[in-house]
Amino acid sequence: MDRREIAGRRLGLYGVSSRSKKENKMKDKKLTAAKEKVDRSKLYTLKDAIALAKELSYAKYDESVDLAVGLGVDPKRSDQMVRGSVPLPNGSGKTVRVLVFAKGEKDKEATDAGADYVGGDDLVAKIQGGWMDFDRVVATPDMMAAVGKLGKILGPRGLMPNPKVGSVTMDVGRAVKEIKSGKVEFRVEKAGIIHVSVGRRSFDVDKLMENAMAVMEALQKAKPTGAKGRYMKNMAVSTTIGPGIKVDVALVASELA
Repeated sequence: MDRREIAGRRLGLYGVSSRSKKENKMKDKKLTAAKEKVDRSKLYTLKDAIALAKELSYAKYDESVDLAVGLGVDPKRSDQMVRGSVPLPNGSGKTVRVLVFAKGEKDKEATDAGADYVGGDDLVAKIQGGWMDFDRVVATPDMMAAVGKLGKILGPRGLMPNPKVGSVTMDVGRAVKEIKSGKVEFRVEKAGIIHVSVGRRSFDVDKLMENAMAVMEALQKAKPTGAKGRYMKNMAVSTTIGPGIKVDVALVASELA
């Protein structure tokens, strides 16, 4: 199941994908039990939804806590594309492997800032050969001609550097530090949904709430001028494999006003 379908399931846009009942019987039982504890007839406050998502988490690992927000935009129209980035006040709780395309002094700057991989044409060739052991990509403007060769590889994975989210910059040191400390990117999917992690299950509710509100504020600021009518239509909170908990997005929007 890809990320878009997971986000859609949280908002009830898609049906549950077919899976092998034999292989997933135990997981299905746990998910069913968790779903039964969610009141489908109500919209939760964001804080209550986060608290419930943590309570219903049943995985043995430290799951991600995610937001899925349905927007009233048409992503097919260039004037309604929603994309951006935001530093989470309390970090993401995730170890992020950062690759930087840079040369000369910027190569050293990226390395000193904690980049996991730094290079130029050598990394382009390596990626073209199938290597993908990284999570985020940053590039200096002068390297974009070389990075452009990777458009068909990085683009579909949401990894292509973009100046709109600060990943094409001469200040590579700052970019790397921000990503390492918890800066997340968001981009509206084809179904009009934004899907973004706001931390881990082990985080306190208040810290997750602060991170979530930071994301919602960034989404509000990223509202395209071409968007008409209601911008934030619906919203849900979930852990990685937990049930979606619907949130009163109108209440959240009023708090941002």
